[in-house]
Amino acid sequence: MGGTQVKGGALRRVRSGLVLLAAAVLLTLVGPLSGAAHAAAHCPGRKVDTLRFSTGSVHVYRSGGFLCAITHAKRPGAVRSMSVSIQPRGSRPVVKAGRHRKSVGPVRTHVGSRKVWIKASVGSGKVSKGWFAYRR
Repeated sequence: MGGTQVKGGALRRVRSGLVLLAAAVLLTLVGPLSGAAHAAAHCPGRKVDTLRFSTGSVHVYRSGGFLCAITHAKRPGAVRSMSVSIQPRGSRPVVKAGRHRKSVGPVRTHVGSRKVWIKASVGSGKVSKGWFAYRR
């Protein structure tokens, strides 16, 4: 009987080792795919507006009392300066800027029922619109 317990313990170790190996292989294969999916940032809520300009567009989303915006380049590929900002009336702007290929953002802030000013740029093109009231 003592020999069977040793074999059972060895078998258990082998199984757990195989499970770990299978998990490592699975994560190795799926890892790059999931990273690409997370690279495209997304705002929660429903789309309430799209502001277009010469080199891109800003997509604005509303979820409860929060507003979220993402700037997308019209022709992605080249690295260039991009920015997006939301300023609720009576508050400081929430800004995200940098050098990107495809999009910048999201920026998210609580606006409640206040009006907002939205600014965005991609390269030399820009848009600056306000004061909008995005109702629930």
